[in-house]
Amino acid sequence: MLWLLQTKKFLSIDSRYLQSFVFVVELGSIAEAARRLDLTPAAVAQRVKMLEQELGTTLVRRSGRTVGATEAGERILARACAVLHDIRDLRTDVEDTDQLAGQLRLGGMATMMGSLIPDALAVLLKRHPQVDFYLEPGTSLDLYRKVTSGDLDAAVIAQPLFNLPKSCDWHTFRTEALILLTPASMQVEDVHGTLLSEPFIRYDRNVVGGQLADTYLRQHGIKPHQRCELDGLAAIATLVDRGLGVSLVPDWAPHEYHGLSVRKWALPNVTPKRLVGLMWGRSCARIRLVQAFLGAAESISARAAGQRQTTAIDR
Repeated sequence: MLWLLQTKKFLSIDSRYLQSFVFVVELGSIAEAARRLDLTPAAVAQRVKMLEQELGTTLVRRSGRTVGATEAGERILARACAVLHDIRDLRTDVEDTDQLAGQLRLGGMATMMGSLIPDALAVLLKRHPQVDFYLEPGTSLDLYRKVTSGDLDAAVIAQPLFNLPKSCDWHTFRTEALILLTPASMQVEDVHGTLLSEPFIRYDRNVVGGQLADTYLRQHGIKPHQRCELDGLAAIATLVDRGLGVSLVPDWAPHEYHGLSVRKWALPNVTPKRLVGLMWGRSCARIRLVQAFLGAAESISARAAGQRQTTAIDR
């Protein structure tokens, strides 16, 4: 329960009401907020209603199936997030310093959500059973913003193509060179010629890997015949497997190729590389949890590096 002073009166506000309000606004859906909070939609709606009654104003509005903040809701959103951060930090401060516990708020890009992150969390929880975690998927840029704002403690992302702020730290897990991805049956004599002649499935230019691929194409004057532009690497690999085109992508996790008939070709020139690693805030109150996750992820990443060396790339 929080006690807030407003116009010479104390307001008592349950922090769970604030949490429900923040989730509803950020996710744009009461149903999705309920799923994240492990509650019924009716319970979440009731919490928001109670918060509105406490503050004496309407905080959310519905537009079709989407829920958004009213002007009043927008005004208190940032402060509500800050209050929730402070509550989490208070809980961390009173934990037993000899036993690692608490909730790690972790973000992850799609390719890491299906590989490194669950494996590292399994190791972390085996070592420290009292640790809990919150996971948030997203693009590297969105997760970068949430780490810098303090919404997340850390995130496994592709390193942005600009300098990180001094308030954040970084550890690289893997370096991924760009490769040409083709159907396994395709013979490639000239990589650049293949990019020019075959239908091209472009990796989304809104993400780091897609920006690196676009830079390479521009630097070498290659204007491919684009068929489509997608964000998901697994989806791109599937389209290539079906013979719908070729692609220029980072050489990511080998297990993503299992069951697909695709072939990787090295590029003839020096290629830009995507760095995948962990970013975290240096002043994070749960820095011990971040460091414990980093240790677990490093052990998983080292093992995966050995597996990647056995995956051939044609030259």
